[in-house]
Amino acid sequence: MQRKHFLATLAGLALATTLPLAHAQDSKPLEWVVGYAAGGGSDIVARTIAESMSATLGRTIIINNKPGAGTNIAAEYSARNKDYGNLMFSADFATLAANPFLFSKLAYNAEKDFQPVGLLVRFPMFLVVSNSVPAKNLKEFMAWAKGMPDGVNWASAGPGSPHHLVGELFREQSGLKLTHVPYRGAAPAIQDVIGGQVSAMWIDSATVYPFLAGNKVRAIGVASPQRVTTMPDVPTISEQGLQGFEGFAWQGLVVPTGAPADVVANFSKALQTALADTRTKARLQALGVEPMPGTAAQMGGFARTEREKWGRVITKVGVKLD
Repeated sequence: MQRKHFLATLAGLALATTLPLAHAQDSKPLEWVVGYAAGGGSDIVARTIAESMSATLGRTIIINNKPGAGTNIAAEYSARNKDYGNLMFSADFATLAANPFLFSKLAYNAEKDFQPVGLLVRFPMFLVVSNSVPAKNLKEFMAWAKGMPDGVNWASAGPGSPHHLVGELFREQSGLKLTHVPYRGAAPAIQDVIGGQVSAMWIDSATVYPFLAGNKVRAIGVASPQRVTTMPDVPTISEQGLQGFEGFAWQGLVVPTGAPADVVANFSKALQTALADTRTKARLQALGVEPMPGTAAQMGGFARTEREKWGRVITKVGVKLD
């Protein structure tokens, strides 16, 4: 009940246009662009962190939602904005790692048009199965899958989504015969897993939490470096034998290239303060996401590594979204 009340409160917050400040120092609000609709997980994450950042920066922060095209609309808008010091953008797994390979042409350059401010959060990915599947851990799942003459069908939130790409990496590294069944979003996909129409799915932590809590599906493992704090009974895929296997959706904060160094430094400091705040961390964890502190330099290196990793997977699978 506490979780439902908390999410309802945040959903109401998502309808607000500004975050109030007691001691605003700048007359012009700071714009935070989010490439997803208001009220969704990415939007609520931004509003949660922005509340703390606004207090540190002494500025009003306005969330500007520009959903569509896998964050490409928001990315193009942000890349072209030269009002330095007055715009930030939630660039994520799609924007910086996957889209350069999923789309033949982009109106922005993921490597050149943005300066990193710092990492925000990650959404751990869980391998879940229908309750009709006779497996409770990775060893049992792999043994069962190998015994299926036609292989195993698995669902994703759609082609090119983190859910899909993590699943393709798992298929490659596990050596199992797995057939991808794409859906239009995680919600309809998980319903078919619950119903047994599809045997398995890779799904993000924020979406899967209520289904695991209600025993609607069974978790085989999580593709995180460590177990998830809110679901500690679910072992990682790596600790179950597929060593080094990791895959999660993630978000970072960027500004358009050309922003002054002191602006980036101030934003980065405020971000690190927000992610270290006990109340902010608790609110994020209640959403099923994990704070992912990281400096501007660390985010830059992380994004490059992710782009190389997932670019290889996308190229090998041959998926395109245009």
